[in-house]
Amino acid sequence: MLYWALIFLVVAIIAAVLGFTGIAIISAGIAKLLFFIFLVLFIITLVAHLGRRGRPI
Repeated sequence: MLYWALIFLVVAIIAAVLGFTGIAIISAGIAKLLFFIFLVLFIITLVAHLGRRGRPI
């Protein structure tokens, strides 16, 4: 998912340089959304891992 966020960020930067503002805004929005989804999933996974750390399996 982080890979796709970076791809959309690169597309947004290229579109902004070439002057395609509509495509740049949409691509940047998608990249931002995917990054925040990745961040939330990472934090949930980290908290779940730290919560299970003290318990033996």
